[in-house]
Amino acid sequence: MKRIAWLLLVIAFGARAQEWPTKPVRWLVPFAPGGPADVVTRILAAALQERTGQPNVVENQPGAGGNIAHAAAAKAGTDGHTVVFVVPSVITNPFYMKASLDPFKDLAPVIHLDNASMVLIAHPAFAPTTVKDVLGEIKANPGRVSCGSSGALPSVGCELLRANAGADMILVMYKGNAPALNALMAGEINLLFDVVNIAVGHVKSGRVRAIASTAPKRDSGPLGDVPVMAETIPGFELVTWHGVMLSPTTPQRLVERINRELNAVLQRPEVRERFANSGLQITGGTPEDFAAILRRDYDKYGAALRAAGVKPE
Repeated sequence: MKRIAWLLLVIAFGARAQEWPTKPVRWLVPFAPGGPADVVTRILAAALQERTGQPNVVENQPGAGGNIAHAAAAKAGTDGHTVVFVVPSVITNPFYMKASLDPFKDLAPVIHLDNASMVLIAHPAFAPTTVKDVLGEIKANPGRVSCGSSGALPSVGCELLRANAGADMILVMYKGNAPALNALMAGEINLLFDVVNIAVGHVKSGRVRAIASTAPKRDSGPLGDVPVMAETIPGFELVTWHGVMLSPTTPQRLVERINRELNAVLQRPEVRERFANSGLQITGGTPEDFAAILRRDYDKYGAALRAAGVKPE
């Protein structure tokens, strides 16, 4: 009888171990194809597919600063086969839009994937070349300087520029930073905050000009010779991140299983190499680690946006 009980336990454990994934994994990306979120998602999806043997399908659902994809993930059910790739818009959107989800009740954190520095870039024809000059241009021409964004920290950056200039500026919203970057290169807007790994190639080609990094201090990265915003505006720091979340109805055992799988994917040499080449610092960790980061940045950027006069509409 003991042997039978032991065999049943082994079978039950094996069944539990195989309960995810049992069908294709659907990745929701809140932004248009070609942007940093889309690029990182496709790296992870391909590696997870190879690791588990189940297809991984990437589905771009841009719009409303990410709220469309966030809402779809929140309603995706309990089996954990629909995940949403998130950036800080998941915790900044409530400060802009009343219809936004509550990131602490309507979605479940799975893993903090990485951190990435950002950079303020400008169209080459935009005359100011320093942060001080940019602030002076905004103040001298209220309502004429344009800053592109797709939500999240790029929007926070634009709002902080406006607040520090003490004058109005135009915030132009796009369905992702990829179309916003295209608009900048076409001369349709003046300024954009973008992640370094996407911007650096265009900076080196001369299609855009780097004005300042949003990192806390200068580093040895691909734009290490670029000044940091905090040298002109004390405390100005924007370090973005990527993460994965699920429907809040997902059982905790599945959240932990998916967390383990993604932590394992982040350790794969080819994934680490591609992240490093993109200027992304891999983090990983537990769902609880990511929950703490969400709360920290919700408080931090919420305070900055309220101070800048931003109110949800």
